[in-house]
Amino acid sequence: MNRATACLAAGALAAVLVVGTRAQGPADHPTVTVDGQTYTPASILARNMGTPADQETAFPPHRIVGNVYYVGTRTLSSFLIVTPQGSILLDTTYERNVPVIQRSVEQLGFRFSDIRIVLGNHAHSDHQEGDALVRQMTGAQVMAMADDVPPLRAMKPAGMLGGVTLVAHLTAGHTPGATTWTMKATEGGKNYDVVLFTSLRAPGAVSPAVAAMLDRSFRLVRTLPCDVPLGDHPAQYRMQEKYAKLKSGAPNPFVEKAGCLTEARIQEAMYRAVVAEQNPHQQ
Repeated sequence: MNRATACLAAGALAAVLVVGTRAQGPADHPTVTVDGQTYTPASILARNMGTPADQETAFPPHRIVGNVYYVGTRTLSSFLIVTPQGSILLDTTYERNVPVIQRSVEQLGFRFSDIRIVLGNHAHSDHQEGDALVRQMTGAQVMAMADDVPPLRAMKPAGMLGGVTLVAHLTAGHTPGATTWTMKATEGGKNYDVVLFTSLRAPGAVSPAVAAMLDRSFRLVRTLPCDVPLGDHPAQYRMQEKYAKLKSGAPNPFVEKAGCLTEARIQEAMYRAVVAEQNPHQQ
């Protein structure tokens, strides 16, 4: 499958969820340097996850661009996409964070009960554990990847929700069905390509099958039109730095075409370094 797409509509999504597990304690090697910043697998995971308090404490909810809003915590992303026919929630994070997300949605002036569709970008508990609870609370339809690919292959285009179309791109490697979502947003009379990246982080041991997935995924993300890069962890798109620059009448700091591939470049460099360390005889 070269590219998987799905036009999302109420009534078109199956309720499927598989929650994966996260490998513990990544190695503090190899080391890569991208744009003058040095990374190890352990430092990337620490950057992404932060402390337990970071994972559970709401970051001030805010509008990113157009109808796309941030409603997650300091280190776990959750995005609300608002349409006239109901809202789409991307990534519920941990189940214990659902009340945190609910409060953020309501602080923005929206109703949590208006969520019609729940999406995820890969089946790890820090991104999708709360799916079932949100469905129970709102009646929303839940879509995720089971192992993670079969539901993605089974989805059929079936219109849009409130004029919003999200396209699912299979960018496997971190999990077998890790999915990057793209959509259009309009602000100030301009149209922007929004890319909601899934994690492209390689596992500690890269099998030939995972290598094939990641090779394909890195090729694919380089082809995606992008004006607004987002990620399943805020650090991946420097959310806090950009949020601090939000000012009425000033350019939107979340519009950053030049930074669209920054995280992908970091993760690809680390992936290549892991493979090189794993197979020194091939060098």
